Amino acid sequence: MMPAHLLSTLPSFLAYFGVALVLLALFLLIYLNVTPYHEVALIRAGNIAAAVSLSGALLGFAMPVANVIAHSDTLVDLASWGAIALVIQILAYLATRLALPHLNEDIPAGRIAPATLLAVVSLSIGLINAACMSY
Repeated sequence: MMPAHLLSTLPSFLAYFGVALVLLALFLLIYLNVTPYHEVALIRAGNIAAAVSLSGALLGFAMPVANVIAHSDTLVDLASWGAIALVIQILAYLATRLALPHLNEDIPAGRIAPATLLAVVSLSIGLINAACMSY
């Protein structure tokens, strides 16, 4: 039998987890539509560059969301700060795209160096974003 404390906090866990999954799915949907290449198809075809860059983007977004879960009092806080994290991560991608003008060709071509830089930018911005959301 589950301890009473676990049973009483399970609804909150499920609510926060559910909102986080919705935020993650929304981020993924938007990110996949902002990039001009089709990451999922590229990954299915074995393109490591696409896997590296998308993995960095997902982790870069998940870090601030996880931090907000740890520090927020309400689901509205989670959704609001998650939306801010989403915008910041998309802006990080767009800034990297400006800095690397051939990124749109590099990822589909499987070039690992630009994909790695994009992933590290996403992770770095996500880490800073998460730290800024500790209030």
